[in-house]
Amino acid sequence: MKKNKLASLILVGALALSLAACGGGSTETEGEAPDTPLTGTIAIDGSSTVFPITEAIAEEFNGTYPEVRIPIGVSGTGGGFKKFIAGETDISNASRPIKDEEAQAAAAAGIEYIEMTIAYDGLSVLVNPANDWVENLTVEELKMMWAPDSTVKKWSDIRPEWPNEEIKFYAPGTDSGTFDYFTEEINGESGAIRPDFTASEDDNVLVQGIAGDKNAIGFFGYAYYEENQDKLKLVAIDNGSGPVTPDFDTIQDGSYSPLSRPIFIYINKASLGKPEVVEFITFYNTVAGEIIPEVGYVALPSADYEANLKLLK
Repeated sequence: MKKNKLASLILVGALALSLAACGGGSTETEGEAPDTPLTGTIAIDGSSTVFPITEAIAEEFNGTYPEVRIPIGVSGTGGGFKKFIAGETDISNASRPIKDEEAQAAAAAGIEYIEMTIAYDGLSVLVNPANDWVENLTVEELKMMWAPDSTVKKWSDIRPEWPNEEIKFYAPGTDSGTFDYFTEEINGESGAIRPDFTASEDDNVLVQGIAGDKNAIGFFGYAYYEENQDKLKLVAIDNGSGPVTPDFDTIQDGSYSPLSRPIFIYINKASLGKPEVVEFITFYNTVAGEIIPEVGYVALPSADYEANLKLLK
């Protein structure tokens, strides 16, 4: 991002922060001078899908506030919520909304939070580039492949004209929000999936697995495809209206169905007592519209980020 453009965004962010401070509850520690350099640590964990967005924004933030430490873990949406509920993190990256049982656990632990939608993602189905037979799959064929009781072992089990070769399955681990979303949308129940797949909470491991095996298939967030287009082949999905591949337009308008989805961050309200957290969340929503497309996701309308900033009141 050009420095002058970023400087303008930071100025807008500072103004938004000042406005947020006006309607109730100051965003600065009492007695702190406005020009006091920010320090401290902002602990973040959770979704590997949301990780590239938060990482990119954290890097830009550290360009302005280098004395703030921002460690970002990648333990999956479910794993991140466990740490968030335990009070170990200030912010939780999430590729799905918080589940009822997680919300109840947070309430029991005295954790109050703010949910912010920050982008849209197209959960993508990938094969190896050497795979010259799969161009598209129907939602029903995806279910045939991934259902808990699936009998599919070879490509020819899906379509007879496809090779009589064994399929190798790769998918996010069970703590992943992407795993939850895919299984619910495709198999009709969160967590319902065939047992014989290679799992990882790190999407880069899945990229390597698919890139190294001609007969592999897997799924993860669109941004990881964007980063690895030379190693992966995108599969179009047919939900009854013809094959559609994920891209910025089809994800945004919802025509890439049913695998388009919103993604989130959750902020511990108690952490808003830390000036560095307030400043970071303000910065996040100020520059998100610029940075999110650069890392392969679809940004929200600017009004949505403005609504997120109002939540800081």
